[in-house]
Amino acid sequence: MKTRFAWTFGLFIVLLLWQCQSKPTAQDENTAKQDATQKETAPAQGLKHPEWSKNLSIYEVNIRQYTPEGTFKAFQTHLPRLKALGADILWLMPINPIGEKNRKGKLGSYYAVKDYKAVNPEFGTMDDFKNLVKEAHKLGMYVIVDWVPNHTAWDNPIAAEHPDWFAKNEKGEFTPPKGTDWTDVIQLDYSQPGLRQYMKEALQFWVKEADIDGYRCDVAGKVPTDFWNEVRPALDAIKPVFMLAEWEATDLHEKAFDMTYAWSFYDLMHQLHKGKNNADSVRKYFQKDLAEYPASAYRMRFVDNHDKNSWDGTMFSQFGAYLEACIVLTGTAKGMPLIYTGQEAGLDRQLKFFEKDEVKWQEHPIGDLYKKLFKLKKEHPALWNGAFGGEMHLTKNTQPAEVFSFVREKEGKKVLAVFNFSKKAQKTQIQDEKAAGEYQDYFGAQTLKITPEASLDLPPGGYRVLVQK
Repeated sequence: MKTRFAWTFGLFIVLLLWQCQSKPTAQDENTAKQDATQKETAPAQGLKHPEWSKNLSIYEVNIRQYTPEGTFKAFQTHLPRLKALGADILWLMPINPIGEKNRKGKLGSYYAVKDYKAVNPEFGTMDDFKNLVKEAHKLGMYVIVDWVPNHTAWDNPIAAEHPDWFAKNEKGEFTPPKGTDWTDVIQLDYSQPGLRQYMKEALQFWVKEADIDGYRCDVAGKVPTDFWNEVRPALDAIKPVFMLAEWEATDLHEKAFDMTYAWSFYDLMHQLHKGKNNADSVRKYFQKDLAEYPASAYRMRFVDNHDKNSWDGTMFSQFGAYLEACIVLTGTAKGMPLIYTGQEAGLDRQLKFFEKDEVKWQEHPIGDLYKKLFKLKKEHPALWNGAFGGEMHLTKNTQPAEVFSFVREKEGKKVLAVFNFSKKAQKTQIQDEKAAGEYQDYFGAQTLKITPEASLDLPPGGYRVLVQK
């Protein structure tokens, strides 16, 4: 009897201690909630992505600044280099003629469209453009065109032919979009059925005529979502297209857009560089982003684009010592990485927006980094886009204020990414069973076994990408 009592009491003490030791931390509970929420949101997106987009990355092309000539033909000579870089989706900034009335600068803004069904003669001819698309397709690349649906140049012919298609100020006059300094353009009015039909037909025109593969839609959220919901199936009826919205809203993913801008990601990482965020801020951002957006949605992540470069600063000034880590995060987190014209050459100045300002091409470590990341993304299913890839499981580590870590898994193979977002060297342990396993350091040669006791050394602003193949 005494023996049974002692045994029972001992068992009770063991269970009590185990329960206390295994009580989940706030980090554990947040991770569990995040995983559950991702599963709940998975079926929310209705549209079907083009199959070819599942593991690709995107490259923004600034034709004007790309070459001395600033033409389609001159840019075309760079296609083999871009293919080797791994940038398979080419997003061309607007290719249409630029308005002259109220023009800004000598050459004007690409986003002041004078004719929706013509090419900018400074760039070449329609045949030149068609040939560029054809040659890109031969290399297994895809071309999407920047589309400006919210406003037009003052001297776009539709302003004279259909003044009712435009918004007016209190005096009944054409007006630039409210709250902007875009004095070279005037606001369209999508309550007009005639405008909607015209714009839909113009979008169909380029897919039919030039065989492009989709669009990047400027300030897409300023145009009614129901318009985009109507346009997408009309385009898909011609060929499966890829649609990128310059906007950050979940409803755009439901029926119209494959990918939205992750502006908030850029802002978060910039604030990190300024010392206003830390690794825990990054974790909280992804918890929110992963919970809000459908599991199948693509989110475009970047450290540069034409807006940020021309108006805010270079990738070096905006991200400082964390630049490489931020680039690696864009290439490994859930989403699609963007590279802007010249980044691969170490673009360290702000390109002029209304004038000629040619990129100086050279070999640069940033280009090598992107090339390695694009190769890994294309080859490893865990890093594929949307639901094609693995979910992003935010892992627990022993330095949550300084170190951000996550694992993605698909087809039984994992990618573990660890980032030191602090100015001091860190030694951390990844204490998460989902991350456990044997890996190879993608940017090194060693093989590592991840266990709760295994330590990873990270220099200030450093990162480790560990891969199972």
